[in-house]
Amino acid sequence: MQEFHFPTWVNKFTLMLMGGVLAGGGYVATCLFVATHPTTINVGHRPDQPVPFSHRLHAGQLRLDCRYCHNTVEEAAHAAIPPTATCGNCHGGDRTEPGRVLGAVHLTSVKLEPIRESLEEDKPVEWIKVHDLPDFVYFNHSAHVTKGVSCVECHGRVDKMEVVTQVQSLSMKFCLDCHRNPEPRLRPQEFVTQLGWDPGEDVDRQEMGAKIREERSINPKVNCSTCHR
Repeated sequence: MQEFHFPTWVNKFTLMLMGGVLAGGGYVATCLFVATHPTTINVGHRPDQPVPFSHRLHAGQLRLDCRYCHNTVEEAAHAAIPPTATCGNCHGGDRTEPGRVLGAVHLTSVKLEPIRESLEEDKPVEWIKVHDLPDFVYFNHSAHVTKGVSCVECHGRVDKMEVVTQVQSLSMKFCLDCHRNPEPRLRPQEFVTQLGWDPGEDVDRQEMGAKIREERSINPKVNCSTCHR
């Protein structure tokens, strides 16, 4: 029987195949690295704002409710950036005017100059977005807030932040983990904006969440079209 030999082109093909496998593996590894890198998912992102607004002071020490500034969060998809007039309720006007008992706080502060200019020129302050989802992702704040998902689940303890920082990846995995197991993240509606709320050590968050989920008929979807529309 004649001895069989592979044709010489097989050697080149084998090398090309091995090179392709290595290149493909390297490509996948690079994609995974880039996709999970903190720079990509923006964890730790904390831009300097035109006005050094302190959530630690306003939401923490003064205990302003989140909805005082973000007043559309229960009714609209987007949590509204407050108009300068909201800032002006405390930082504008004359303390001697009727009804201005709390007015004119730090009225001459250099840090608040952009606020005064905005009020005088009727132009909005150009705040820099911190939690910025891709254009192909749809997220509805009201759908979550009105079901008992607290602001803290995505934004963290902003009441302790001098400068707001992104603390969650807001990746697809982050969202799906919550949609598949929402119970630990649900709380009574009246405590949604109380960021430091603690139900107590004797309360099982999973059991409490399961009860809330049943009462409110919460059934989060995980199909693609839920978030990608």
